[in-house]
Amino acid sequence: MKTSKLFKSTVLAAVIFTSISGFAQEKMMKKDKMMKEQTVMVGGAEMYPSKNIIENAVNSKDHTTLVAAVKAADLVETLSSEGPFTVFAPTNAAFAKLPEGTFETLVKPENKAMLQGILTYHVVAGKWNAKAVLELIKKGNGKAAIKTVSGGTITAWLKNKDVYITDENGNSAMVTIANVNQYNGVIHVIDTVLLPKS
Repeated sequence: MKTSKLFKSTVLAAVIFTSISGFAQEKMMKKDKMMKEQTVMVGGAEMYPSKNIIENAVNSKDHTTLVAAVKAADLVETLSSEGPFTVFAPTNAAFAKLPEGTFETLVKPENKAMLQGILTYHVVAGKWNAKAVLELIKKGNGKAAIKTVSGGTITAWLKNKDVYITDENGNSAMVTIANVNQYNGVIHVIDTVLLPKS
């Protein structure tokens, strides 16, 4: 009887130990995976390819305005979905270039549709890394017209070795950080807000 109890206790202890060590091992493997991922620094934070666009963007100190706009436009769920999406992501400094009061006006609930139009103008369906964008520019003899999720068109072109994106109003944004990979797409950081034709 004592042997049976002792055997059961030993088995139980072994099962608990195996479960704990298995859990710890899984946690370490996840940590190792994140350490091995090729990350890109944006806004003082590492951007992990295993995270989605929103999960990474919220950590960038340079994209707090964009994140606030995405929340106000109810696009968090969309940009957290499978995608894939290519996002030309304006920095806080890019939003600061807009005429005074523009951002404050856009994030008002009554202007949600307009804000959604502007933000989705920065999004292209599919995952277009820098190499793919450069190939499009080459195919288009120096210019590539790209349809955005909003239905508008942006134009990618090259100046020296820098990629620029021009909106329908003739404003140009330079890609300052390319190929910030996410599991549901890619982000290219830009220095100017793109505006669709109103």
